[in-house]
Amino acid sequence: MGEIWYGGKIYTMKAETETVEAVYTEDGIIKDMGLQEDLFFTYPNARKQDLQGAVMYPGFTDSHMHLIGHGEKLLRLDLSNFTSPQDVKQALMRKVQETPEGEWIFGEGWNENNFVDRKIFHRTELDEITSNHPMILSRVCRHAVLVNSKALELAGITKETENPPGGVIVKDIDDEPTGFLLDQAQELVKRKIPKASESYLYNALKTSIEDCLRLGLVGSHSEDLSYYGSFTKTFGAFENVIERDKLKYRAHLLVHHEVVDDMHEEGHTFKETTGFITLGAMKIFADGALGGRTALLSRPYNDAPETSGVAIHTQEQLDSLVKKARDYGMTVAVHTIGDRAFEYMLDALEKHPAPKGERDRLIHAQILTKDLIDRAKKLPLILDIQPRFVATDFPWIIERLGEERLNYSYAWKTLLDEGLICAGGSDAPIEPVDPILGIHAAVTRQIPGDEDKIVYQPEQCLSIYEAIGLFTKGSAQAIFEEDKQGVIDTGYYADFTVLDTDLFTATEDDILETNVLKTIVDGTVVYERD
Repeated sequence: MGEIWYGGKIYTMKAETETVEAVYTEDGIIKDMGLQEDLFFTYPNARKQDLQGAVMYPGFTDSHMHLIGHGEKLLRLDLSNFTSPQDVKQALMRKVQETPEGEWIFGEGWNENNFVDRKIFHRTELDEITSNHPMILSRVCRHAVLVNSKALELAGITKETENPPGGVIVKDIDDEPTGFLLDQAQELVKRKIPKASESYLYNALKTSIEDCLRLGLVGSHSEDLSYYGSFTKTFGAFENVIERDKLKYRAHLLVHHEVVDDMHEEGHTFKETTGFITLGAMKIFADGALGGRTALLSRPYNDAPETSGVAIHTQEQLDSLVKKARDYGMTVAVHTIGDRAFEYMLDALEKHPAPKGERDRLIHAQILTKDLIDRAKKLPLILDIQPRFVATDFPWIIERLGEERLNYSYAWKTLLDEGLICAGGSDAPIEPVDPILGIHAAVTRQIPGDEDKIVYQPEQCLSIYEAIGLFTKGSAQAIFEEDKQGVIDTGYYADFTVLDTDLFTATEDDILETNVLKTIVDGTVVYERD
């Protein structure tokens, strides 16, 4: 016995504004759709799921996030909303008081661009908060951390320590470490953090998935498998939460290149799936982030002409990593924010093409040029974009890049108009995981709450159909599953997001007021708003 979903507006997303009266699902698959009266007659014993005037869409999927990292942010001290260094200091002092001596103090998401003075704490200021606890505070981009002297001591970082490949130990005029570590330099400290326990990973992942379901997400493409001690332990957390404990959620897992051998040695293969957990592309980082000026640009930063960013790998190393993926029959998913990093990856992908019938993905693709776009169009390629970055990075990004580089930066509309396939993600915990915020950013290119309602690059605003498509059809295309998910049609997964708002007719402000009423995965209501 299946279910009939009816009584509201149902957008199929097969074409702009296309709707259907009712949908019949059975065993987690859409079996039929059409007029309510016809489905009631054809399937008289089906359970009736009355939407009561709500609006149903294909299930929203986040194309790029870190599920366990998002859970950690929810469980740890969240610094992302603080707007002054004084408030950050007070929060850290409270955290120290409740943390046993010697244990690590973690903070997530600080952003100096939220501060009037753009202050970045020095290690000595963190030492004033505590010298008895090692402290590590992750910047919002997660490509930089601040640590105190205790953490530097544990990591053996002194004035004599040289920058590791792909990283920067920021030092003062006396060559003393300031406690500000960029990209691969973070790993010197992170290696000293006690490995996460299985119960910790389980709790973080379960907390994360429950939050995603609450926000209307039916699944995520996530990259977690190399950060918590071992592939086995981390993959096991996904198996325990989703399969053993039956928390329905579609987790498509990117596999960091450092654990891809482990994955295969343990008998797993590319695209292996349980239906809910799937092993996906090999993940590579080509550069850093714009906040810490480690994204790799073809020309120096406008506000720091002494640097053009950081290459995590050389061109030869990138070529070798892509070839390794091909030897395993895998696609690649590569973090590329700067235009030079994007160029390096195009060079590598042109040398080692994707397996026939598959698509690689370049993640972020924030700073581009017309030449790079033209080259990308010739490859089987997905651009995995994060629309919410517009609301976070403007206006300070104009200082970083200068006006002349903005024509092909954060240029989501240009990418779609050029025929490139784009998927939509949040990069949570870097940004809020809420897909409604991503859709709002794509459509308005405004900062929520901005009284002046400034629109950054208005020519790059997407239609609501294009914006929703990023989180539905685009995410499905990113993993070559557009025949299974991303639209409402017969033969597709019975994964739906039900909202109290018709996004196609909503005002810009109404979008932000949208509430998720139900999240349905595999035909099962896994979240329902009280």
